[in-house]
Amino acid sequence: MSSDAPMSAVLAGLEAAGEATRLRLLLLLAEAELTVSELVTILGQSQPRISRHLKLLVEAGLVDRHREGAWAFFRVAERGVLADLARQIVTRVAVEDPVASSDRTRLMEVRQARAEQASQYFAAQARNWDQLRSLHAPEQQVEDAIRELVGNDSLHAVLDLGTGTGRMLEMVAPFAERAVGVDQSPAMLNVARTRLERAGLRNIQLRQGDIYALPVERDGYDLVIVHQVLHYLDDPARALREAARVLRPGGRLVVVDFAPHGLEFLREQHAHRRLGFAREEIEDCMREAGLNIVAHRDLNPAAKSAEKLTVSLWVGRDPRLISDRLPLTHREVA
Repeated sequence: MSSDAPMSAVLAGLEAAGEATRLRLLLLLAEAELTVSELVTILGQSQPRISRHLKLLVEAGLVDRHREGAWAFFRVAERGVLADLARQIVTRVAVEDPVASSDRTRLMEVRQARAEQASQYFAAQARNWDQLRSLHAPEQQVEDAIRELVGNDSLHAVLDLGTGTGRMLEMVAPFAERAVGVDQSPAMLNVARTRLERAGLRNIQLRQGDIYALPVERDGYDLVIVHQVLHYLDDPARALREAARVLRPGGRLVVVDFAPHGLEFLREQHAHRRLGFAREEIEDCMREAGLNIVAHRDLNPAAKSAEKLTVSLWVGRDPRLISDRLPLTHREVA
């Protein structure tokens, strides 16, 4: 627990946790990010009762809340003066406790239902994704190039924009203290949430949000990834400016997208607004966003033809020194 937590905050936190249902909620929210309806299903209590308990936990600083369209998701607080207290309380409850064990069993059932929903959505989209993958270098080659550019050094915080299935988070989150994925689509976030839960990654938060107005703090991330997203946007330069805004001093922005091509069917069948980007276009956008260009790479398809795509990677770096860093806010923007 943070040493600067005032006595009043500690007392409020202990009082909020000191009730049976609220303690059960803390245990569940330490395991997964859940909605009110999912918690109602698990605990078998009414929606108003669960909502009231959650409100007290949020107000005490033990639980975080964020909106995803019409839904609200809850999880044990990751930051703030009482985040450590919440974790300490959870670890004090015996794993074999019968009430906690029963709740975990119902949590597994809720997760399974969520996974089935995600699987149905993914299956409906699989044909489109398979068609796109067949047009460019193998995904493994692209991921290997990203890993090489990013390196294996530990990271404070990672942000993945347009996170989609969550694959980029799955790849880089093991090297980070904290990772956040943002996507506009609740359906895709459900796919990502299921994937990341299966991978056992606990340091990841998912947020529904606008790539032009990110629901995260400024100066907060030492790695931001924009993977195969820009070609869907009507204003890629604006998205890159917003991505640069949230970088910490010395932080890096990694952009992965297609080089210029002439495959018009991608506009008609896959909603691509842009048919790739020239190297100079992305680099100019990065410079206008205040970044230095530190790397560029093209990954050509195995079989060159007019129907194949080249994948391009760019890396820009925030030129500020760590000593220039502004004081960070530890509050997620709602």
